[in-house]
Amino acid sequence: MTENTTRLGPRPPKIAAKPERKKEPRLLAVIDQRGCTGCEACIVFCPVDCIEIVPGADFAQFQQVVEVDIERCIGCALCSKNCPWDTIPMFDYAEGIKQAPAVTLKSVCNQKTRADVSSPSATP
Repeated sequence: MTENTTRLGPRPPKIAAKPERKKEPRLLAVIDQRGCTGCEACIVFCPVDCIEIVPGADFAQFQQVVEVDIERCIGCALCSKNCPWDTIPMFDYAEGIKQAPAVTLKSVCNQKTRADVSSPSATP
């Protein structure tokens, strides 16, 4: 299995309590949060409940985005096919691990974000 190098630390308890994926998928969904509107259309289609809502400012429904927990994604591409904004590209698994931090603005899954990879102290 390809090591998930996008993880900053342990997953939050509520997310960690969800069932683990059985094997590494061939593809991985990565949400480009720069284009995400938080419409939650992708959440409806995800068969493994691996898409999490990332709340915005002070209110959960204001300026929210969503994020794929890449340790649970099975690569089915249903979220990508049903995103009305085309902000969920599918990558080969190893490439998705590399690409995810660059397009993640905020995380509730404790994954690296754009700020983590663009800071001078970030490791390659």
